[in-house]
Amino acid sequence: MGGIEYDGRAVCALDVSDLERAVQWYEQALGFEVVHRLESWGWAELSTPLPGISIGLGQVEEPKTDGGVVVTFGVRDIDTSRAHLESLGTRFDGETRQIAEEVRLATFYDPDGNTFMLAERLL
Repeated sequence: MGGIEYDGRAVCALDVSDLERAVQWYEQALGFEVVHRLESWGWAELSTPLPGISIGLGQVEEPKTDGGVVVTFGVRDIDTSRAHLESLGTRFDGETRQIAEEVRLATFYDPDGNTFMLAERLL
């Protein structure tokens, strides 16, 4: 078909203010694992449980966290997932919302204010 030939991988890159703190949070809260680290660049790439999808963390003085893409993780049980994150002090944006009889959504933030969402399909 032509055009772009993708290799099956995608990295979602995010700004963080403290790389070590961020890595620890992503490991503990979301179960991600460091697969590559470049200390001289203040960069770490973490694998997710989703094949081919990873999160890149880049340390900057002032993270830009307003606007942009919201990474949404599909989960089997949103209540259990949310309780786990809340037990670690994770901040959520209000209550879990239900959209028709299709999906339940919960928006949460990493320690720097990067926005994520949990989604549980109901169909």
